[in-house]
Amino acid sequence: MRVHIGGDHAAYELQRALVTWLGEQGHDVVDHGAASYDELDDYPVFVLRAAEGVAAEPDSLGIVLGGSGNGEQMAANKVKGVRAALCYNTELAQLARQHNNAQIISIGGRFNTVEEAKEMVKVFLETPFSGVERHQRRIDMVSDYEKSGQLPPQE
Repeated sequence: MRVHIGGDHAAYELQRALVTWLGEQGHDVVDHGAASYDELDDYPVFVLRAAEGVAAEPDSLGIVLGGSGNGEQMAANKVKGVRAALCYNTELAQLARQHNNAQIISIGGRFNTVEEAKEMVKVFLETPFSGVERHQRRIDMVSDYEKSGQLPPQE
């Protein structure tokens, strides 16, 4: 699977570990940086590129990383058509794929160990979207709002 990854200094070591591990698992990894540690770098530079990569390749998935994962998830979600989920355990990673068909997992490097992150990424990459009608309907409502700016009707 093609996996786009991007993150800042706060998760630099975690990103390096994940890039190596994903390659060992047979994934085609596109590393959007950071290429070196810089404590003053800005996560949007790397995260938006990773999210754009996922948006351009519908069969790919992505990983964005930072200190908490919050800002990175918010930035990734600004890319049209992207659904990024902040996860801090494997259950959330699984539900993000099963129920929300998330294409990007956001992980906080200051809150998760390398092993925890690997487990979440493994679950995220291996879990398919359930395709259950109610979940698809909700995703469609959000996508329609993103395109039109029109709120879904209240019932």
